[in-house]
Amino acid sequence: MSTAPRPPAVARIVPSLFVVIWATGFIAARLVAPYTEPLSFVAARVTAVALVLAGIAWIAGARWPRDLAGWRNAVVAGVLMQGLYVIGVFWSVNRGLPAGIAALVGSLQPLLTAMLARPLLGEFVSRRRWLGIGVGFVGAGLVLAPKIGAAGTSGIPPLALAAAFGAMAAMTLGTLWQKRTSAGADLITNATVQFLGAAALTIPLALLAENGRFEPALPLAIGMAWSVFVNSVAGILLLLWLIRRGAVAGVASLLFLVPPVSAAMAYILFGEALTPIQLAGMTVAAAGVAIANRG
Repeated sequence: MSTAPRPPAVARIVPSLFVVIWATGFIAARLVAPYTEPLSFVAARVTAVALVLAGIAWIAGARWPRDLAGWRNAVVAGVLMQGLYVIGVFWSVNRGLPAGIAALVGSLQPLLTAMLARPLLGEFVSRRRWLGIGVGFVGAGLVLAPKIGAAGTSGIPPLALAAAFGAMAAMTLGTLWQKRTSAGADLITNATVQFLGAAALTIPLALLAENGRFEPALPLAIGMAWSVFVNSVAGILLLLWLIRRGAVAGVASLLFLVPPVSAAMAYILFGEALTPIQLAGMTVAAAGVAIANRG
């Protein structure tokens, strides 16, 4: 009796590598926070990513959008997912929100997507999915409620938390927009145009609201290089590889691990600790997301 061959080693490690790269985005935000302003950093980051992806698209001979609607759809998605979302994450972490908490708020995005799927896309939401939504938000409440507005370094600044939730909402709307408008788009050029749209948003905002502070420091250089080449470019290329291998469903389930991975990294690198109740709440929230997205 023959058995199916095991996938090569690279096929087994790439999904986990993708999740780790995604989790480091919150760590990079924490790493660069003392040395730059969030809008200025995001503006420089998305511009650099757009240039790198444009070079990759040119070398690969990728197909660019053929009409104005294709460019518009990608720009709108980029403003939401690469602009407002990243701004919200970096601004909230810059204002004192722990990286693990920022990752937890971001992980609730599938729950909000499920809530909006029926009114915006006409999709049926099952009882199991509503159960997952409820469990997920209970878990998030266990993590957030005890620390909101608390004094000292262990507290969660309410305004920073609101920015993180706003970022999560922007990512949700961008995901829904992408689903409705970009089914036939080339993934590399679509991502390039998304980052161009994000640059068109963030550069003027940074010029108007900030002084463009970039202190010459090694952590800032490392954070920028990592954000551009690893967190953004490599993450997108890994996603393309996973889609080609048909492993997207596996990636979706692994993304539930992003908050604890980010929290562990933040504890090791920055000493950001979570209480036992918060750790339990993070587990409950991840379980809720898993229930809502099962199958």
